[in-house]
Amino acid sequence: QVQLVESGGGLVQPGGSLTLSCVASGSIFRLKPNVMGWYRQAPGKQRELVATITSGGTTNYADSVKGRFTISGDNAKNTVGLQMNSLRPEDTAVYYCNWRPGGAKSPLDYWGQGTQVTVSS
Repeated sequence: QVQLVESGGGLVQPGGSLTLSCVASGSIFRLKPNVMGWYRQAPGKQRELVATITSGGTTNYADSVKGRFTISGDNAKNTVGLQMNSLRPEDTAVYYCNWRPGGAKSPLDYWGQGTQVTVSS
């Protein structure tokens, strides 16, 4: 069964931290190279890139999260994490895990169900 399961969302005060995790289940996710990432969608807005990491370790971040968020991947365990520090109210959104077995140009494109992150006092 092909599945991405996210965890770690919740409510946090401005300036706080959260860690998101995503576990990929299914043999397809062992395919290399791959690109793992996190996207988010706030109410009334389009889904946007937060950060990506390749199986080779190359990372990419949205300008709005650089210096505050850190993405990490474990190819052996098929997991990808997102450490979020110095959270702001504008970071409030549903966060989605994304996995592209075969690389950025692969037609294979999988999404998790999303986890809510709310930053509010």
